[in-house]
Amino acid sequence: MNSNYQKFIQEAEKKSFDTEHRRRLDHNIGKYEEAVARGKSQYQNMELAKRRAANIKHKVINNLDKYLVEFENNFSKRGGKVIWAPTEHDAQREVLNIIKKAKAQVIVKQKTMVTEEIELNELLEKNKREVFETDLGEYIVQLAGEKPYHILTPAMHKSKEDVAKLFHEKFGTPSDSSPEDIARFVREKLRNEFIRADVGITGGNFLLADVGAVALVENEGNGLLCMAFPKIHIAIVGIEKLLPSIEDLDLFLPLLAQHGTGQNLTVYNNLLFGPRGDLEPDGPGEMYVVLLDNRRTELLKFREQRKALSCIRCGACLNGCPVYRSVGGYTYKATYSGPVGSVISPHYLGMKDYNHLSFASSLCGKCTEVCPIKIPLHELLLHNRHEAVARNYVSFSWKWIVKGWKTVMLHRWLIDKPKAGLKNKMIHRFGRKMWGPRRTLPKIAPKSFKELWRDRPL
Repeated sequence: MNSNYQKFIQEAEKKSFDTEHRRRLDHNIGKYEEAVARGKSQYQNMELAKRRAANIKHKVINNLDKYLVEFENNFSKRGGKVIWAPTEHDAQREVLNIIKKAKAQVIVKQKTMVTEEIELNELLEKNKREVFETDLGEYIVQLAGEKPYHILTPAMHKSKEDVAKLFHEKFGTPSDSSPEDIARFVREKLRNEFIRADVGITGGNFLLADVGAVALVENEGNGLLCMAFPKIHIAIVGIEKLLPSIEDLDLFLPLLAQHGTGQNLTVYNNLLFGPRGDLEPDGPGEMYVVLLDNRRTELLKFREQRKALSCIRCGACLNGCPVYRSVGGYTYKATYSGPVGSVISPHYLGMKDYNHLSFASSLCGKCTEVCPIKIPLHELLLHNRHEAVARNYVSFSWKWIVKGWKTVMLHRWLIDKPKAGLKNKMIHRFGRKMWGPRRTLPKIAPKSFKELWRDRPL
């Protein structure tokens, strides 16, 4: 067994029995569940909307090369520059080259998971640049020296008291500051950084092929400031984020908002067509879109698992997953956690070292049920498990156990013939460790149902 698996097991056990951690996650996710239920109620036919969205993304994923070229052509016509980044290192190098060429020292960033994927903050800080996360949640975890805990809510694991203490230690603010006080302090502090910034970096929720635009949604307005103040804007986006047409946004923007935060629409919905035009008073003088592959095309090779590339990062599957709600985001040791992360991370980071994430699921199907794009996530986890076994990445003991179980299940007499006492001894001998130290092993009844049925009085 690899070390990543062992670390996962140890961290999962620790977090699962941390009652304060569980309380925070249940409280925060519970708030989202209430809001999402209200948001979905505006639909007359939610199932139809989800089917339409799934069909559009299916078409995109299976014609990705066509839509990528169409996007590049249309975006370039307005003076924007497209940079193709096959790997994480290519993306890092290209972004750093832009920053060095511009002699930029201060960089402001909007919340974007893809920059976490390529560890951009660490790269820029190593090159002596000042980097400021401008989303409140991202700014909190940056100050704490941590990674985002949740795709949508980076600081979900922290209480308001934790945040007040952090700001007191970093800035000397009152230790009993309220969330409103902290938000006001951050707003004033970051406004100065927006003015100082040489480069603004964002992600992109959707790439619109027919008009060559980047669609960016947010709730705080910091994304707009990342684009409006700096002279250079860099959008780093995964190649799977395409939509065929700008008209598709009337379907996808509400689905994203409602399944993510329960809003009818996100507060700010921005369309970026390129750098500032001659008659436009504000906006960046230069705009780059870095199209990141980073093993996404490897995932495309798998007929079933490629469906996970349809994900719009709403976070609904994380909120619904009993495993995520138990072990939390950091246990996965991957940028993308929860059910969708358990599908894609083994392909992005290496199946050999991360296949255990696909086993971190109860297969209850809740993730599939709540997904707005109808991605069959629990089924894809099974396909990943099959792939791990086919590549011989599971332990010898586990293969022996599964083989033995299969043999028993295919031969009923192996279940019926041994006496209950022998069965209980076998369960105690071989199943005690797998059952865990906190659960009582089940006991086999003296008579099976088959025997009870046979002996019933007529």
